[in-house]
Amino acid sequence: MVQIGQEIGVSRWFEISQEHIDTFADVTEGLQFIQVDPDKASGTLFGGTIAHGFLTLSMLSVMAEDALP
Repeated sequence: MVQIGQEIGVSRWFEISQEHIDTFADVTEGLQFIQVDPDKASGTLFGGTIAHGFLTLSMLSVMAEDALP
């Protein structure tokens, strides 16, 4: 069965709040200013804090549960 160009699964949207980012940083000891210091991060190219790559990656399991039959 060819499914080129067809959606095979869609998950719900997730808002990653600063609280999520801070909690993840505490647990993983990933306390980089770009993730946990909104004032300092506002002066970067991103204009604010960003989520950890591993935090984003960790969301795959819950998104897969939503999206896969």
